[in-house]
Amino acid sequence: MRQPKLVTTSKNYSWELFISDCLAGLTVAMVAMPLSLAIAIASGADPGKGLVTAIIGGFFISLLGGSRVQIGGPTGAFIVVVFDVIATHGYDGLVISTFMAGIILVFAGYFRIGRLIAYIPEAVVNGFTIGIAIIIASSQLKDFMGLNLLSVPADFAEKIPALWGARDSFNGAAFGIAGVTLLLIVLLRRAFPRFPGLIVAVALGSLLVASFGLSVETLGSRFGALPQMLPMPSLPDISLARFGELLPSALIIAFLAGVESLLSAMVADRMIDGNHRPNAELTAQGFANIASALFGGLPATGAIARTATNVKAGGKTPIAGIVHAIVILLVMLLAAPLAGYLAMPALAALLMVTAWNMSEPHKWKSYAQGRISDIVLLVLTLVLTVLVDLTVAIGVGVAFGLALRWWVRKQESSDWTVPERSWTAMQEEGEQPLADEPFAGQLADQVNPAPAAPSGS
Repeated sequence: MRQPKLVTTSKNYSWELFISDCLAGLTVAMVAMPLSLAIAIASGADPGKGLVTAIIGGFFISLLGGSRVQIGGPTGAFIVVVFDVIATHGYDGLVISTFMAGIILVFAGYFRIGRLIAYIPEAVVNGFTIGIAIIIASSQLKDFMGLNLLSVPADFAEKIPALWGARDSFNGAAFGIAGVTLLLIVLLRRAFPRFPGLIVAVALGSLLVASFGLSVETLGSRFGALPQMLPMPSLPDISLARFGELLPSALIIAFLAGVESLLSAMVADRMIDGNHRPNAELTAQGFANIASALFGGLPATGAIARTATNVKAGGKTPIAGIVHAIVILLVMLLAAPLAGYLAMPALAALLMVTAWNMSEPHKWKSYAQGRISDIVLLVLTLVLTVLVDLTVAIGVGVAFGLALRWWVRKQESSDWTVPERSWTAMQEEGEQPLADEPFAGQLADQVNPAPAAPSGS
């Protein structure tokens, strides 16, 4: 079934649910705004593109998606891919790649490929997630320490020596603001987990810069004023040669968008005891990325941390995600100039926390205690992600993981049964009637454990 959850939830909607969704949407918007700005900057794009993506992508993901509480927008997982595409093909190349990825995702939803997420090895997901977290953290060291470096090399092996070479330009004020912001984020999250502490911490760190006239770069001093309205939809010319050149980038964007959105939806299912529709979710991701590209935005996908924030804030239906997009739009229209005062070290601290959360350090011990084959697969994917290329890492990791799974199944005889989650997915597709609620089952851990979802996006 590819029917949006918005249609399902509208049948018994009430004013009480509407108020709850509006409050949750407002809360998520306060979290999403600084993250969207920071992710766009780290991706090598104009910060305004992050807001456009949160508005357009977030709106369509909630409008058409297969999850009750999924929140969409730009995420940390895309930083590496987006940075590489922009550096190699220019920003228009990224827009075309995102548009093509959207079309791929629409077809994936139509041909019911959503259930195949269960067959991606968990170690591959963990490996490239930790690898992306390392790359994000290293990319923020320049602003975190206020280093005077005109450009930071994209290659990790070149980046570290370049940062070390600029160590004499260390800015104590910038480092202090970054440290204070990071500490505030951690303390506010622990003391008030339901409070949008991210924007408060970044705002307070930036206020210190303005109040004391510190020599610290701000969003406005580096990028100028943010846009105060959405751009008109358009799309660069796509030639046949350009299509072939950008197809690999489009495929990796589509893959990441599909994986992260479905992992996020599965996490949300566990939090609300719900049941998402994987193919409706893929279709929504497709249309969201097509729309984001038309408005010049970045790739969009389901954001796990923002989805979890939505659930904790009381979001019940996709209306919360739509409200979140509308609130960000209103802020862009009415208060964009204020964003120019945000301090770059404060935003760097925000992304440092995001990278730390993505790596899920509380799970490292369990990774180390796992099967040798899983450890090798995780480390292989991680190293390839950091030192070679994300596309190569995912391709090699998935191929190696599937080969290992085939070899293990060939060596071990067992009575195989259909995993419960896969059976539920088949029921969702209309092979047997299935009530929308309650949640009809999880992945069968003994057969096919669900991939661990990266957090902090």
